Amino acid sequence: MKRNKITIYTDGASRGNPGKGGYGIVLISGKFRKEMSQGYLRTTNNRMELLAVIVALETLKFKNSLVEVFTDSKYVVDSVEKKWIFNWIKKDFKGKKNVDLWKRFLKIYPKHQVNFFWIKGHNQNIENERRFYCKLKFQLLF
Repeated sequence: MKRNKITIYTDGASRGNPGKGGYGIVLISGKFRKEMSQGYLRTTNNRMELLAVIVALETLKFKNSLVEVFTDSKYVVDSVEKKWIFNWIKKDFKGKKNVDLWKRFLKIYPKHQVNFFWIKGHNQNIENERRFYCKLKFQLLF
C-alpha cells in the first residue's frame, strides 16, 4: 500500500511567557492544503510550538504516513531528534515542563513516520511566513 506523504509547517508564540499566544499550521499533501490556527489567553511559547505539532499530527486521517515537520522550534526538534524525550519517559518527566503535551505527543507520534526539520524563523520561506500569519491572526484577536 502506498503511504501518504505530508509536509507540515508549524509555528507557535506568546506575548509574555506566559501571555497571550497561539499557533499556526500549514499541512500540504499533493494538491491538498489545510491551514489551521488557534489562540490562547494564557500560554507559553514552548507550549504553542509543541501544541502546533501535536494538532497537526492529530489532524492526519491515515496512519503510517510519511511526515516532514518544519518548525523553528529547537525545543521541539531537539527534544525528539536528539531523543531527549525518551530519557524523560524513563524518569517519568521529573522536572520537565509541558508534561501533559509531551504525553499527548507520544500518543500520536508513533502512528506515523515523522521527521523533523529546523527552519530559521522569518526567513522569507513562503510556508514559513504563512504559518506565522495564521498564528498571528489569532494572537491579535485577544
